[in-house]
Amino acid sequence: MTVGAAAEAAGVSAKAVRLWEAKGLLPAAERTQAGYRVFTENDLDVLRFVRQAKTLGLHLDEIKEILDLQRGGEQPCGRVLALLDAHLADIDQRLRDLNRLRQSLSRARATATSARRHGQNAVVCQIIEAPSEGGRRPKDQGSACGRR
Repeated sequence: MTVGAAAEAAGVSAKAVRLWEAKGLLPAAERTQAGYRVFTENDLDVLRFVRQAKTLGLHLDEIKEILDLQRGGEQPCGRVLALLDAHLADIDQRLRDLNRLRQSLSRARATATSARRHGQNAVVCQIIEAPSEGGRRPKDQGSACGRR
């Protein structure tokens, strides 16, 4: 089957198929005399595997590593688990970072709301301009929003 037919059958774009082929995720394949790649059912299995692995957040180089292990006769399950653990740890760290950011934004929002009730509309600029812990702002620096 052609690249378009293979892409449709695997649920990916033809561009993705070409990219994955160029990156070595697909095994060498037969080509027609005109140079068109002929995709087999085994190729479709690989394309589906790559699509599913990408939905789990694996990168193409990681997917290629898994496929290479399997093609070399090894069971890649241990490596897959290690990759998934690494991605989970990364997600956990991003969630912690996002939670800290959310808390900071909530505090800034609460401060702005409170100050606004007291007629201090420029407080948002003060919050953004406020030095972080350990940092200092020069005394002569004015507010970008006007009054302090």
